[in-house]
Amino acid sequence: MRTDTTLAIRRSDYTEPNYLVETVELGFDLDPTDTRVAARLTLRHNPDGRANDIVLVGDDSLELVQLRMNGKPLSRRAYRLADNELRIPNAPEEAVLEIETALKPEANTSLMGLYVSNGNFFTQCEAEGFRKITFFPDRPDVMAKYKVMLRANREQYPVLLSNGNLIEEGDLGDGRHYALWEDPFRKPSYLFALVAGKLVCQEERCALADGREALLQVWVEEGNLDKTQHAMESLKNSIRWDEERFGLELDLDRFMIVAVGDFNMGAMENKGLNIFNTKYVLANPRIATDSDYANIEAVVGHEYFHNWTGNRVTCRDWFQLSLKEGLTVFRDQEFSADMVGTDSGRAVKRIDDVRVLRQAQFPEDAGPMAHPVRPDSYLEINNFYTVTIYEKGSEVVRMYQTLLGREGFRKGMDLYFERHDGQAVTCDDFRAAMADANGRDLTQFERWYSQAGTPRVRAETRYDDASRIYEITLSQSCPPTPGQKTKLPFHIPVKIGLLDAQGRDLPLVFEGDLSEAPTTRVLELTEASQTFRFTGIFGEPVPSLLRDFSAPVILEYDYSDDDLAFLMAHDSDPFNRWEAGQRLATRHLLALTRAVQESRPLEEAAPGVATFIESLRAILNDTTLDAAFREVALTLPSEGVLAEEMDVIDPQAIHAARQYLRRMLARTLRNDLVAACNLNATTGAYSPDAASAGKRGLKNVALLYLAELDDTDSHAMTQAQYDRADNMTDRIAALMGLVNSSAPGKADALERFYTEFEGEALVIDKWFSLQASARTTHVPDVRRLMKHEAFNLKNPNRARSLIFSFCNANPARFHAPDGSGYEYWAEQVIALNAINPQVAARLARTMDRWRKYDRLLAQLMKKALQRVAEAPKLSKDVLEVVTKALADN
Repeated sequence: MRTDTTLAIRRSDYTEPNYLVETVELGFDLDPTDTRVAARLTLRHNPDGRANDIVLVGDDSLELVQLRMNGKPLSRRAYRLADNELRIPNAPEEAVLEIETALKPEANTSLMGLYVSNGNFFTQCEAEGFRKITFFPDRPDVMAKYKVMLRANREQYPVLLSNGNLIEEGDLGDGRHYALWEDPFRKPSYLFALVAGKLVCQEERCALADGREALLQVWVEEGNLDKTQHAMESLKNSIRWDEERFGLELDLDRFMIVAVGDFNMGAMENKGLNIFNTKYVLANPRIATDSDYANIEAVVGHEYFHNWTGNRVTCRDWFQLSLKEGLTVFRDQEFSADMVGTDSGRAVKRIDDVRVLRQAQFPEDAGPMAHPVRPDSYLEINNFYTVTIYEKGSEVVRMYQTLLGREGFRKGMDLYFERHDGQAVTCDDFRAAMADANGRDLTQFERWYSQAGTPRVRAETRYDDASRIYEITLSQSCPPTPGQKTKLPFHIPVKIGLLDAQGRDLPLVFEGDLSEAPTTRVLELTEASQTFRFTGIFGEPVPSLLRDFSAPVILEYDYSDDDLAFLMAHDSDPFNRWEAGQRLATRHLLALTRAVQESRPLEEAAPGVATFIESLRAILNDTTLDAAFREVALTLPSEGVLAEEMDVIDPQAIHAARQYLRRMLARTLRNDLVAACNLNATTGAYSPDAASAGKRGLKNVALLYLAELDDTDSHAMTQAQYDRADNMTDRIAALMGLVNSSAPGKADALERFYTEFEGEALVIDKWFSLQASARTTHVPDVRRLMKHEAFNLKNPNRARSLIFSFCNANPARFHAPDGSGYEYWAEQVIALNAINPQVAARLARTMDRWRKYDRLLAQLMKKALQRVAEAPKLSKDVLEVVTKALADN
């Protein structure tokens, strides 16, 4: 089956809803096996609608108990219910619809709609989960005010939460109690939420910029209250940052975060009641790493920032998803960078974000699931919560700020909210606000939303010594993607600088321009090819191109090894200083990979490696650089990034080449790495602040290089760190070093780790993930781990920690030549499809680039994909992924 059939939903087919919903009143009688939901909807006909039919959607798990309109029961002849659509033809201009439904939350393993986790009730309604609760026009452009009554057994469910403000609560006299909540703001149904169960909370009152005071609460299960302080601090920092950076205030009297262990996503921005995966809430030094602390801050910020970019202004339809997600990712990235506070800290954050883009989004752009930031069609909307929508969408928003400047971007944001507060709008509306607020024509910029693929920008330079003119010619192209064979030129901001022979930034004067001469300029590439000329350049410079990664493109320029080493040592743009090192490393690693494939001696394959390692030595020992920057500079390109540089991927050769370079680096820099470990040891109480985290990061990257030596000294050093570690960052790094070595104590360390942390679900996730991604792990080892008492396929975090880690983070073992990894993958996709289609579809994405592998591997991968495609009762989620992967595009 193909996804270009009538089953596909297309953006071009958008029509206004026939009826708008003014108010929604919901009554829940909560029971795990038989929950009853009473809904009262006040509707009025939409003058822009096509017909007088009220159209509601439901789910096949729903039982319709009763249906009334304007106080009268509707007979079966008065409505049609088929294919999960409830249609009432010839409805009046205004109607009050009363609907009673019955559902079984305990049996809902999809974790969409209303479900039970560890005895508590939770909801997840984005994108189309509300239809699993009641029949409703479940689309984002239908916005209404909600009032919600929750009734449940007091002893089993003492806490009853929903969106907005608590209006009333009390006892019902039969062992049950109630709580009445009201949200004063109109919202789409995907932002509805409820939580009920045995929970405890940390709460604080927070003074807002306008003089009001808001109640902030972080709700968790009993026993986790000591892990909520960082989430609370992150929430308070998010509130202050949004007030100061964008003038946006918290608009409710209270704001709640709730943590749940069974959750498909990272978190959900339901208005005033954000539901989070425990992974992005719970932290203390015993269980959380520095990365966990940083991720919690970022995700708490992301969901809070949605209160305006997503909630107050939402999407007209799901094709506009990046309108809220790309914009809010940009906001959380800026927030995290500002929380670090230093220029180099911001640069490290930028590097981290670009690494994610290159490792995940660039491959998506080059594969069968490639789609524009604003897609044109989909079969299952859950499949479009992708790195293109989020991370590339964020880069598109960042380009507005690059083109317009920080003040111009803020002007555009202000106009956007002034025009559209309380509305469901489109990506074009956001672009129009940016353009109109700054008097700019951004018509061509729309192509970033409508064209898929990663543009390539080719740079060529020419220096004329006589005229002192330096020319940069930029040309752009974009490869074909499914459904888009040809691409028009994008509007690409290319930020550049020029360095003289001493490594100093030169003033950049455009030919014929007598205005200011900054040392960094943004060149606007809007044509297929353009030439930019700079005057007054004394001596041929070295160009620093695409500074701060000013556009999500692949830059092609014929840098020599000497040029790259020069930029590594001197570039004032920290991103490009790191980038130069990555280009050099990639160049050497690909040469080594070819040597592995051709069975040539690796010692002769990359003659410049020794010079490259000396450049790394200089960075490692340069204490004027932040430790965090030195850590990322010492980290080699991942196997996934290297794979994208090859026409035909050879996972075994890539792995062998990368391991060879890691060991060579460890041998050459052994004394320097030991010194780095000693000099960057942190003392005193653990703190996740940027400086301390940076020192631990540098120390641990040095330790893991030393572990590659796999000798008695490195075993002892790694074991000693594990034994004395007083925080999870140092402990998990040491355990990683042990697990990837032949150290005699590694089995004991794994067992001790499990015994000490078996009551901490998030830590056991790390335990599974560490083993799944270890280079000594093969398919039989993963199958054995699946039989462990702590493994539970129904829990998304646990499935991701083991199955996803093996399939996605252990390429050399997953792509075993005998195809055993692919057989395992197919089994798990089929098993997860029956439990949780959304999680299954994400695992299915592992194989969508199968055509790029060597012929024998590709044949085995195709066979596994076909096995999944032919499985019975395949969900739309998985069907869309595998059929697109197998289709001839």
